[in-house]
Amino acid sequence: MPRDEQGLKAAVEQSAAVLTAAGFPRMPARVLMALLVAEAGGLTASELAERLGVSAAAISGAVRYLEQIGILHRVPQAGSRRDRWEFLDDAWYTAVTAKSPVYGIIADLGDRAADAIGDEAAAGARRAREMARFYRFVDSRLPELMREWEELRSP
Repeated sequence: MPRDEQGLKAAVEQSAAVLTAAGFPRMPARVLMALLVAEAGGLTASELAERLGVSAAAISGAVRYLEQIGILHRVPQAGSRRDRWEFLDDAWYTAVTAKSPVYGIIADLGDRAADAIGDEAAAGARRAREMARFYRFVDSRLPELMREWEELRSP
């Protein structure tokens, strides 16, 4: 089946829009999706800028953000001052497990907020306790879920 560049571009932009609507920063979402579908396994900042029709500065901030959250990494190009940005094969796993400690912290903060309200019947206290319970649930289930994912990934 021949590659449908228009369909691919539309899928990249629509996926980035969904990620943005879910709270992911817009430009990192666009860069993430462009790298996800790149044939060469990675792209330089100038290639990303050209594909997305944006400035090099926009790409710089986006790749820095994505590198910090563990979704992509920089690969120096031999004989060139340019780097290539590559999507990590286990990026989803890495991103989720990297956030794992945050869930317990958020749960503790929810409980602290409810404690500070002082009235368990108050709407704010109920919402804070619910948030704490939810994040403790996610935190407790995540290790099992990651083990299950590793089993599914293994050949």
